[in-house]
Amino acid sequence: MARNDHAHLERCVALAEEAAARGDGPFGSVLADAEGTVLREESNRETTTGDSTFHPEFVLARWAGTNLSPEVRATATVYTSGEHCPMCSAAHGWVGLGRIVYAASSAQLASWRESWGLPTAPVRALPITDVAPGVEVVGPVPPFDERMREIHAQSR
Repeated sequence: MARNDHAHLERCVALAEEAAARGDGPFGSVLADAEGTVLREESNRETTTGDSTFHPEFVLARWAGTNLSPEVRATATVYTSGEHCPMCSAAHGWVGLGRIVYAASSAQLASWRESWGLPTAPVRALPITDVAPGVEVVGPVPPFDERMREIHAQSR
């Protein structure tokens, strides 16, 4: 783990809580450059925008693709409260972003949802590297994964 990883994951958890408080799914992400400086942050806005693709990781990838040079993108890190879905993983790979650090995995989320009797997601949960094989991935990261379980439990 890099020196800023925990601080950035802490912010992702806070963004996820903000999203849940306004009625969106509890997901938040931070894009940081190679030095750890935050370039942009975003939270889930699927419900409030009516756009099912308004995932924070997807928004950050699109922003990076149009606002950052390929060199900066390649050395940047996306921190996120939950592992990228296949759509977000593909966007990440296509724009050439660097590593991903996530708090809770897609497998964890799927397991939690099943244990709560919630329906499965409309898209299969795949590991990021199944979609974007060249991306360095770190996660899940305790204790952030357990904190995200609690947030998801409260927002169901």
